[in-house]
Amino acid sequence: MTWPAIDKLGAMHRLPDGYRYEQLGRSEIPDLIRAIQTWHPDISVGIGSCYVRENFYHDKVFLRDEEEKDFYVVLIKYQDELAGMGSWEWEPDALTLYTRLGIVAPAHRGTGVAGRAVEFTTNLARAMGAGFVYGLATLKMPQAQLALERAGYQLLGFVPGYDRELVAPGVVKRVYEAVYAKVLVSEDELLRPDPNNLSPKARALWDLLFPSPPTA
Repeated sequence: MTWPAIDKLGAMHRLPDGYRYEQLGRSEIPDLIRAIQTWHPDISVGIGSCYVRENFYHDKVFLRDEEEKDFYVVLIKYQDELAGMGSWEWEPDALTLYTRLGIVAPAHRGTGVAGRAVEFTTNLARAMGAGFVYGLATLKMPQAQLALERAGYQLLGFVPGYDRELVAPGVVKRVYEAVYAKVLVSEDELLRPDPNNLSPKARALWDLLFPSPPTA
């Protein structure tokens, strides 16, 4: 595994004027946790809750100037202000990049930062040699879905009950989320299944999502 240097990726894909990427360093972990709790106060449960626990960063995350690990966390700074963050998990055996948590601070929403960050993910995946990149999008609001669709990600379906959310004070429920993905290899590198191996329901969904490409 070799995560690209942050300055290399920053040069490949620029943020709006005044913004920059920085890799998370150990000393910045407490400030990031406080920011995430402020930006996303319902994060105390579910898959994102690891981002408000210090031991997660110490054990799992590739921190600046330290040993490489499977999780990568990037800060978005505006001058010296923390304006957002993004994180990814590398799946080395599959050569796949999983988009994890991404948040833009309320004061910096509408600046184009979120959309640029989605495009940053594709550049990061290509730099890692990934053949596939995917992530989940909330169904509480359309912005994340639209950003992924504009960046060329395909909606593959919905996962019922994959994650848990605090839906009201003291009330936790499992929720539906949308699965989006982008294939980064050419069609001739993909093995399509034999239709005879698909159940009728699987074949119907397959034909809807992946119609046969036009012949030459």
